[in-house]
Amino acid sequence: MKSLSVFFKDVGSAVRNPKVLIPVIAIMFIPILYSGIYLAAYWDPYGHVDQMPVAVVNLDKGAELEGKSLHIGEDLVDELKKNADFKWEFVNSAQAQQGMKDDKYYMQITIPENFSSKATTLLDDQPKPADLIYEPNGNYSFVGAQIGKTAIKDLKAKVSAKVTEAYAETLLDKFSEVSDGLAEAGDGAGELNTGAGKLDDGAVKLKDNLAKLASGTIELQEGLSPLTDGVNALHTGATKLETGTSSLVSGLQQLQTAAGTQLQSGADQLKEGSDKLAAGLQTSLDGTSKLQTGLQASEQGSAKLSEGLQSAVQGSGALATGLQSAVDGSGQVADGAKGVADGLKQLAAANPELAESADVQKLLAASQAVADGSAQLHESEQKLAQGAGQLHEGNQQLATGAEQLHEGQQQLLAGAGQLVGGQEQLLAGASQLSDGGSKLSDGLKQFTGKLSEAANGGAQLASGVKQLGTGTSALQTGVGKLSGGVSSLTDGSKQLGDGAGKLADGLSELKDGSNELATKLNDAAQKTSEVKKTDDVVNMFAEPVNSSENEAEVVPNYGTGLTPFFLSIGLFVGSLISTIVLKMRDTSVPGASGWSRFVSRTLVFGSMSVSQSVIVASFMLYGLGLETHSVPLFYLFTIITGLTFMMIVQALVTWLDLPGRYVVILLLVFQLAASAGTFPVELIPSWLQAFSPWLPMTHSIMGFKAVVSSGNFDVMWHQAGILAIYAGVSILLTLAFFLWNGRKPKKEVELVESGQVVTA
Repeated sequence: MKSLSVFFKDVGSAVRNPKVLIPVIAIMFIPILYSGIYLAAYWDPYGHVDQMPVAVVNLDKGAELEGKSLHIGEDLVDELKKNADFKWEFVNSAQAQQGMKDDKYYMQITIPENFSSKATTLLDDQPKPADLIYEPNGNYSFVGAQIGKTAIKDLKAKVSAKVTEAYAETLLDKFSEVSDGLAEAGDGAGELNTGAGKLDDGAVKLKDNLAKLASGTIELQEGLSPLTDGVNALHTGATKLETGTSSLVSGLQQLQTAAGTQLQSGADQLKEGSDKLAAGLQTSLDGTSKLQTGLQASEQGSAKLSEGLQSAVQGSGALATGLQSAVDGSGQVADGAKGVADGLKQLAAANPELAESADVQKLLAASQAVADGSAQLHESEQKLAQGAGQLHEGNQQLATGAEQLHEGQQQLLAGAGQLVGGQEQLLAGASQLSDGGSKLSDGLKQFTGKLSEAANGGAQLASGVKQLGTGTSALQTGVGKLSGGVSSLTDGSKQLGDGAGKLADGLSELKDGSNELATKLNDAAQKTSEVKKTDDVVNMFAEPVNSSENEAEVVPNYGTGLTPFFLSIGLFVGSLISTIVLKMRDTSVPGASGWSRFVSRTLVFGSMSVSQSVIVASFMLYGLGLETHSVPLFYLFTIITGLTFMMIVQALVTWLDLPGRYVVILLLVFQLAASAGTFPVELIPSWLQAFSPWLPMTHSIMGFKAVVSSGNFDVMWHQAGILAIYAGVSILLTLAFFLWNGRKPKKEVELVESGQVVTA
């Protein structure tokens, strides 16, 4: 009770002293100055972007696509006039440039003169995309330029949809033309099928008649055999002489024919084949050269892979070393935490009255929990160090495999070189073979000429023999010709019969194939005719995918999103400024004990923090219209955050005085940069990311996000527990100072009694 009486006397002294009371009241509204006023000014800036002037310059001259006029630039301008995303101003190029120089426009959008013509090149061999030129005025306003960049993406999507719509209409028109053509082709295939059926019937009749012709020629040939035998017996001698000369002439003629046609053709084919062989070998040689080049590139790639894996081995080794250092550091932290817990136990044992206090018992329990947590952290980091060692060994194995792969590719590259050499030798041999074929062809031509002369001589000899036996030779020749003609007629009729059978089979297949062709073409025409050009189909081609936003996790406006950050800043700055107006170590009661001063000062700063928290929370809820998932929990977490910041600031300034305020400012700067209040923590430098989990404002921002935006109260309570630990440790540090500092010196008490020192 004595400690509380000191507190009430300090409060009464402050209330009676306007010099203290007025600044205290002003300090209660400090968080509103830092959070409420700023957020009120920028509560919903994206809701007013229609006031941002943007210059639009249309230089598009238009184009034609499949006979249709295309003016994408004008269509885009008409589309912009319909929406109010920005304050569009449609000007010429000179006006836009001057406006950008005068900081009149936040962005300039230029539609070039070839915009429509480039958009019509989609079906060309080398299509060229249309360019929509935009120039953000970052020197005028960086944030405004970023907003413009975001908007230009939506604008690009709209223009692309318009261009795609024009292409879709053209392609669907082509589908109609294809459908008509397939229908006509189906009709033609049907007529072809009818004609093939008629040809099939005629081929069957032709086959039957040719079979009859072959049968008659066989009977005629059998009747000529007795006549031939009689003529041969009558002219035996003349026949022998004539036969010899005829054989000579016939042999010469056959030899001439073979030399002139078959041998010459074979030589030509040999030369042609050798030329093709040389060309094929040259192609194979080119392909092998390309293979060799590819293997060289692959060998270089495997070398780079080996080097990269060696770097990974070094990196994993460094990681294992760093984790081992972290294990050593966490061991020291665990030992230090255990030492603090043991020291508090000894302090409680030395002061039984102090040990009986419930706050001290909670402090002992909290210190023991910190010690246990530090030990668990040390064990976890040891496991991480073991895992890093295993990762290092795995990287070493990968590096070994990469080296083996590199050696194998070097051997494969050497084999490719040998293959190139062998193919070059084959190419040289093929060239020699081609030269030999040419020489053989020339020699055969000369040989054929000589055989022609010999054949002429044999013909003259046969003519003389024929003059010797004119009658018998003429009779023999006639009978031979008749017999040969009948035999040829028999063979030809048989061949015609076989051909007619094959013709009938082929025409039957033609009939079936033409029928199937007509069916397929008609089916294709029917399916293509089902593709109709309607507005819905064209729109589907232009925009086949729509996006919808799930608003369950959407933050309604800019101010709500930044409330956790600026509310934390306001409470922290309010705590800092409170130390400037209120005394940190003294009270208005002369001779008060260290414990009494601790209770009085802690209650004074705690009351100030609660007042600030309630005022700023009320302003956010009812002044700015902030919407939260739970108003009571929002008040509660604001009070917890304010008390935590106040206890941290009180401990630092109580121990260090003016240097303590400097330390508080440094802490504030670190929290502004590393607490992820504006940008995600992954976007800040890595060395700042390491500080982020240890900063109290990081946890206050996460807790405010939970209660304001997500409604995940488990996260809020977890962050509140972490902030309570910070507050508890800070209270213990403040208590240690007052217990260590003891009673105030006598001279200082006299100054307080004389009223020369103003306290609260």
